[in-house]
Amino acid sequence: MAPTETASGLSVRDACILGLVEGVTEYLPVSSTGHLVVATHLLGLESNQPLTDHNGQPLWHQQPSARHPAGVPLTPTLAADTFTIVIQFGAIAAVALLYWRQLLSMLKGLRGRDPAGLRLLRNLIIAVAPSGVLGLALGAWISAHLFSIGAVVAAQVVGAVFILWAERYRRRRAAQAPVAEHGAELTPRQALNIGLLQCVALWPGTSRSMMTIVGGYLAGLDPRQSAEFSFLLGLATLTAATALKSYESGAAMIQVYGWSHILLGCVVAAVTAALAIRFLVTWLSRHGMAVFAWYRLAFAAVLAALTWL
Repeated sequence: MAPTETASGLSVRDACILGLVEGVTEYLPVSSTGHLVVATHLLGLESNQPLTDHNGQPLWHQQPSARHPAGVPLTPTLAADTFTIVIQFGAIAAVALLYWRQLLSMLKGLRGRDPAGLRLLRNLIIAVAPSGVLGLALGAWISAHLFSIGAVVAAQVVGAVFILWAERYRRRRAAQAPVAEHGAELTPRQALNIGLLQCVALWPGTSRSMMTIVGGYLAGLDPRQSAEFSFLLGLATLTAATALKSYESGAAMIQVYGWSHILLGCVVAAVTAALAIRFLVTWLSRHGMAVFAWYRLAFAAVLAALTWL
């Protein structure tokens, strides 16, 4: 199958839909990965047919190496998976633009001019480390075994129950003790605990945002500050994951889809992510996360019915 044939399988509409799904769901506690798995399935972007370039040479997801002598050929499914990771650059840009003051504070902290910024940077580094290590160790296994509709449905249901428990815990704790002011006030141990919870989100359908916001609850942050720490942690986590995926198979994906589709998806993701972030901060401050638990249960039920009935 030539790249020109495959490229036509990712239309402007497809790029916009995937960018929209990524932007809306990346920071809401509903799982962007789970929704993107469903979206790529519904758009018909799944196929295990190996792709070749115009000269008939294979395109590689992983080049042949000592560890993988046969290599891992690029397929439409892997190209779509890479695309859904790379368009996270849009979601990353949204956080960078909305929270540039915190980023500047951390830069000043490195220069010894902002102690709070340095503590925030320390906490983010500690929190991102566990999922970085585990993701590198288990990434291939997760991609091979957990990117399925069934895995997403299970994670959506379990996540909904977890949210409802976390909301009860937060309200009970808020009535008994003051909350921390912001992420810079977290202790290294609390930051590590949030990072360990983020590891659970490697299971597609769980939601990195959900796990880190709940981690903020458990550390004593209020909903707004939990969400903002989650956004900044996502900035670090998503940047690392996106950069790694781009390095592994980004060039081959560009050959398949072309720059225009990738840039379009990133722009749509950036705009919708910025709107979703503003919405989430306001909503959590007033209502908490419970509504997202009910959404997850409804989404899981509809998905299960469409898949198995």
